[in-house]
Amino acid sequence: MALLRDIVFDCARPAATARFWAAAMDGYAVAPYDDEELARLKVLGITDIEDDPTVLVESSRGGPRLWFQLVPEGKSCKNRIHLDLSATDMEAEAERLVGLGAAVAARYADHLVLTDPEGNEFCVMGEGG
Repeated sequence: MALLRDIVFDCARPAATARFWAAAMDGYAVAPYDDEELARLKVLGITDIEDDPTVLVESSRGGPRLWFQLVPEGKSCKNRIHLDLSATDMEAEAERLVGLGAAVAARYADHLVLTDPEGNEFCVMGEGG
């Protein structure tokens, strides 16, 4: 039986998008750049971690990892899959996420649709929603 390992995002700016999602969700952080990871980047000719073509975001609580990978093409249509986030106060959470770079795309009675800085849709629901 397969287990969920990663949720992968194609993007134009993996480091910036990874930082957004790490800040968006409680208990998540960009994986640290240890000596081995820095050596991997150096072999690729990358000296600035901002140019890393693949960035990992990990959960301190054992949730799925988020993997951000550089792709040459831009987003061209609605996501076929999206993340739903839960918050005690969805309006306050949406305001916080907008401050991180998200945009509100639609408002409904029980949830809000937002987009991350790359245009990927996600929802914020009130707890119990």
